Amino acid sequence: MNAAIKQLLLTTGILSALTVGSGLAQAQDLTIYTYDSFTAEWGPGPKVKENFEKSCGCTVNFVAVADGVALLNRLKLEGTSTKADIVLGLDTNLISDAKASGLFAPHALTDIKSNVPGNFQDDVFLPYDYSYFAVIYDSEKLTNPPKSMTELINGDTSQKIILMDPRTSTPGLGMMLWVKDLYGDQAAEQWQKLSKRVLTVTPGWSEGYGLFTKGEAPMVLSYTTSAAYHIISEKTERYKAVVFKEGNYLQIELAGQTVNGAKNPRAAEFLKFMTTSGFQDVIPETNWMYPAYNTSAPLNAAFDTLPKPDKSLLLASDTVAQNRKAWVDEWLKAMSR
Repeated sequence: MNAAIKQLLLTTGILSALTVGSGLAQAQDLTIYTYDSFTAEWGPGPKVKENFEKSCGCTVNFVAVADGVALLNRLKLEGTSTKADIVLGLDTNLISDAKASGLFAPHALTDIKSNVPGNFQDDVFLPYDYSYFAVIYDSEKLTNPPKSMTELINGDTSQKIILMDPRTSTPGLGMMLWVKDLYGDQAAEQWQKLSKRVLTVTPGWSEGYGLFTKGEAPMVLSYTTSAAYHIISEKTERYKAVVFKEGNYLQIELAGQTVNGAKNPRAAEFLKFMTTSGFQDVIPETNWMYPAYNTSAPLNAAFDTLPKPDKSLLLASDTVAQNRKAWVDEWLKAMSR
């Protein structure tokens, strides 16, 4: 064989091997779209990444946006060109819209039962934690917090609350649906009243809760489990949650693999990993929610002190999908008056 040809074949072979090797390395990476508080240094993201990478021999890359609704909005904009393998941070209010996008693929974990209220199960989206939306208040600034949605809406307008935008935030969407569930056709009227107590509406939960802890308002929309953070991490019971007489709206957070992600075996591995202690043990004291599956040890006793609503509210996801745009428009109009 001619020496020049032999050298050319050898070089081509090396390049081909490098190309194949590079492709395999890239295939082992996992890209997860989620919300910014999940990836924060104090959130579950860093520990979840560490735990999964130990077992998968891969690299987990997080891409964060402000909140859960923004996740779905971004995915729809990217369409089939999305780099996301997993989307983590949607909730039950969004799954009908998400499925209708055609961008998600079923998982194979339907035989694994979760501990979420109502025994939620879905063949596309996997629950990983849950809690109840609630008003969190500063007990050093507010001694008589509202005990019902009616009291919140009709209370002292000098005592402000910070809310989130339902167009970009799952807590904001949850609050909008909470009011709609309770008041139906009268929801717009109630929002007009409540708007007098609203200090500001933030794009996501992190911004809103940060303003609250800085003392900008005595109340904020968050979760019944948020108080556990202050008890465990800050050793204070200053910030408290209230459950409402009418009931509190339930949030079940979910993850799903994209159609593109279904081609990456790491996506299915990660979904299975989410049901194990390597993921679930991290959730209670970083995401400050109830774990959807069993943990390796009992939760901190602080969680036993948290109030739990007598009534759990949750609209059907199909109902939300059919009406969300109209209800958001109604909310915008009412809040601008």
